Amino acid sequence: MLLVLATGSPRVTLRSAPATPFDGAIAAARTCYSPRVIGATEVTDRQRDTIGALTFDAGHHTVYQHAHFEFGLENVSRQFVWTFLHSYPFYNSEQSSQRYVKLKEARAYVPPIAGEALDVYEAAIVRAWDRYGELSALLKDDALAILKELRYVRPNSNPERLKQIDRDAEKRAIETARYVVPIAAFTSMVHTVSGIVLHRLWRMVNSSDAPQEARAVVGEMVRLVREWDPLFFEKVGAGPIEAGALPERGFPRPQAGGDRFVADFDARLNGRWSRLRDSSGEAEAIVADAIRATFGLSIDDMSDEEALDRALNPARNPYRLDVLNVSYHSPLMRALHHASYVFEKRLSHTADSQDQRHRMVPASRPLMTFADTSQPDYITPRLIAANARARALYDCAMREAWTAKNRLLALGVPLEFALYVLPNAKTLRFLESGSLLALLHKWTLRTCFNAQEEIYLASMDEIAQVRAVHPRIGRYIGPPCVIRNGLIAPRCTEGSHFCGVPVWRDFPVAVRRL
Repeated sequence: MLLVLATGSPRVTLRSAPATPFDGAIAAARTCYSPRVIGATEVTDRQRDTIGALTFDAGHHTVYQHAHFEFGLENVSRQFVWTFLHSYPFYNSEQSSQRYVKLKEARAYVPPIAGEALDVYEAAIVRAWDRYGELSALLKDDALAILKELRYVRPNSNPERLKQIDRDAEKRAIETARYVVPIAAFTSMVHTVSGIVLHRLWRMVNSSDAPQEARAVVGEMVRLVREWDPLFFEKVGAGPIEAGALPERGFPRPQAGGDRFVADFDARLNGRWSRLRDSSGEAEAIVADAIRATFGLSIDDMSDEEALDRALNPARNPYRLDVLNVSYHSPLMRALHHASYVFEKRLSHTADSQDQRHRMVPASRPLMTFADTSQPDYITPRLIAANARARALYDCAMREAWTAKNRLLALGVPLEFALYVLPNAKTLRFLESGSLLALLHKWTLRTCFNAQEEIYLASMDEIAQVRAVHPRIGRYIGPPCVIRNGLIAPRCTEGSHFCGVPVWRDFPVAVRRL
């Protein structure tokens, strides 16, 4: 099938919003100084003029957080979502998955370029999509063979079960093949933000690696809210900070592009996916002290060992078994806030797009317009590495992507636009940190064999290092099936998506093949 690149302007819809978001904010502000709750219908013109500016300009922004706006976003690139929409904690998204949704059409963002540059750009996108189709076909049999072994398929196995395994193998193949898809690829999502966050997005619209796209998408979000309630932006707020006024733009360019940074960073990792850079030296004692402080106990009343066991041992703490993750609401579990860990790590663009959704574990992610490399710099999934034909095709696709990017730069295309042709496989290097409370939730989810491969491997690196420095904490870290084993049913929380491996029998040495 001959592929043709499809593109288009971003499509933004306002799916839901409060009836009167600005008056609601003013009413909330008035409630602070009233013995009763003030209704939005009670707000006067004078209050809109005085209280609006007074609260906003003084930094009392919580009143603008009550209004939430739910948007539908289509025809937005993966790069824009990663570098801007998901680069901070305060949002909610439900996004179309490349892991399990086959990309049948070459649909991607095309920047405002023309002539030979446009030809090079479009050819690079279509060529990458062709490679995606080829890799999907090449990898399916490998995935199918592994799944048949993991699920104990026999010659007389149920035909319907065999069909399901075949469908699962196709999903595993496209999940891996997606590494060659360019970060220009379109995605769609439901995206919800509060009113104050929308103001901040508009203010910071030039701050990411994709300012052109950000201005178009966020500009339309703002326009729709203005149309819904003109007062929400007319009475308060400020326009975007000009690109030249952003402090990030004043940083010097790397002397050797990003290549020297890459070499230095990878040398520190020394083969790891993630390296423990720093941690609370007395993490175990600090958590124990915090638990004792919560309950008014002295060390004579409760030892460190007992305190840690009560908080972390799932046999004694049912919060560890609760799929709703109520830890932030638990006085006991909040004691885990006071121990923290810092990791330096590397993941592909596609893996980090999932990793960054753990918003309570923030990271200093790279500005790709500063950390660009002249040579191909990418992650290779293990399923591809194990297949010689797939590996050759994959390496060829990587060379093609970087050749196209470098050609676009030679033609004078701004780096912001040239980066879009790079693949999902592009390596990102960053520092990430979090409290034990936040990381414990992440590690529980991401040491599951169904977690994205790279995030799983990085998480396994991380918990091994935590076990080494803080064994009384590390012994209670593992995937849901390990934490729940012998305590609550079902052992695996994945239902029909059970990986097929009894991980709980020998974690952490159980071997993940897919």
